[in-house]
Amino acid sequence: MTIAYLPGPPDDVPPYEPWAGEPEVLAEAAAAGRRAAEWIRSLPAPPTPRPVGTWIAGALPDAVEAATASLDPAQCDRMGPDGRLIEGTAGVDAGTTSTLAIVPCVLSDADWLTPDQHLRLMAVASLVTGIARLLADDPGTAILHGLVARMCATLDHATRPDHPGLATQFEHTVRHER
Repeated sequence: MTIAYLPGPPDDVPPYEPWAGEPEVLAEAAAAGRRAAEWIRSLPAPPTPRPVGTWIAGALPDAVEAATASLDPAQCDRMGPDGRLIEGTAGVDAGTTSTLAIVPCVLSDADWLTPDQHLRLMAVASLVTGIARLLADDPGTAILHGLVARMCATLDHATRPDHPGLATQFEHTVRHER
């Protein structure tokens, strides 16, 4: 079998030029990440110390902040010199991405948190990962068409302050529908 690679970019690749509005979009993503991390840190601690409680209070919000603060549209998908696709990271390192990816698995051990809090934590991990993936796949569209801004608005909604009455109302409705 013969494999032919497409030629890679020339050696004189022009320097990266930011998209219109990029600094503002990245600043808003970093601010939304800080607010999300603050909400995560405000969640109740387990009744007795547990490793997952320490992780949720420390490593998870740190990863959310690190991911949103390090976003870099210049680190997008590109063609390598050998003609192979190099998947971009949008500036988010592999360790941070890994921390966000294990959220659904870890939450089963966080039985002191409500189902609403579990769902919102999964939304946070998914949204932060999604913002990075959007910027890596197509930064121009993500920035110019407001996709990152919309995901930041959804992130803010997911991390709004807890309202105990809302969870109680939902549970009451679910019980009466059965």
